[in-house]
Amino acid sequence: MITTDLIPLRIVLLGAGRVAAHLAPALAAAGHQVVGLWSRSPESGAALACRLPVPAPVADSLQHLPAADVYLLTLPDAVVPEVLAAARFPAGALVAHTAGALPLSVFAPYKEQLRGGVFYPLQTFGPGRAIAWASVPLCLEATDAAARATLHRLAASLSHDVRELDSARRLQLHVAAVWVSNFPNHLLGIGRELLEGAGLPWELLHPLIRETLDKALTQPPFVAQTGPAVRHDAATLARHAAALAARPRWQQLYQQLTASIQDTAGPLPAAANNGPGLRL
Repeated sequence: MITTDLIPLRIVLLGAGRVAAHLAPALAAAGHQVVGLWSRSPESGAALACRLPVPAPVADSLQHLPAADVYLLTLPDAVVPEVLAAARFPAGALVAHTAGALPLSVFAPYKEQLRGGVFYPLQTFGPGRAIAWASVPLCLEATDAAARATLHRLAASLSHDVRELDSARRLQLHVAAVWVSNFPNHLLGIGRELLEGAGLPWELLHPLIRETLDKALTQPPFVAQTGPAVRHDAATLARHAAALAARPRWQQLYQQLTASIQDTAGPLPAAANNGPGLRL
């Protein structure tokens, strides 16, 4: 728990996927009361309910949600409008989604019935992973000051990093998050498959991955860029393209990323072009 003067809030979570699986126990550990769950998969809802210190009842319908201070929609973006249209919330209820790219305006059709908000945790969630909630940025937005204050109180009980961001800036943040998390994870997967195809252990790349990430956190990544693309090492680039001939989609991606690196870095200075160049 982060705050020392916690006033517990009653929370209902709609959704029992990865976000809810981490968020529900964290809310309970912070002293809040998870008073209800709803899930499109009753089995997932029941499994999550049993993981809480005090098992929460699982609503059998969006028409029968228990009373709460905050209703958190831990749902895929595309499902949120559908659930908002189908659910029966108490008049004036505070309903917040946890999506990065979904604007606050999704609540506009229901402004007479409920107060809308955003409670976006900037983190990737996966099964079996422990989340250090105290350092997770929680990005908030709300349709009114009272709703904002309640969400801020909830967020401050979990994290030291609570920020208010409007929908436009949150969208840019979400796009940036995809670039630094989802895309690198995909590229790591390609690297692992290439090693496995050559009969080499994945662990060979671990020190390089760690050093690359450490550098990116201590200096601007474009400044730290190394490798054959930024060196304009045409011979190596050609050999790499040939090595990827059996995987044309990956070969195309390699060439596109190479072009992006070179466009960003600009032309190689003549002196550097004549020298030995940096490795990797």
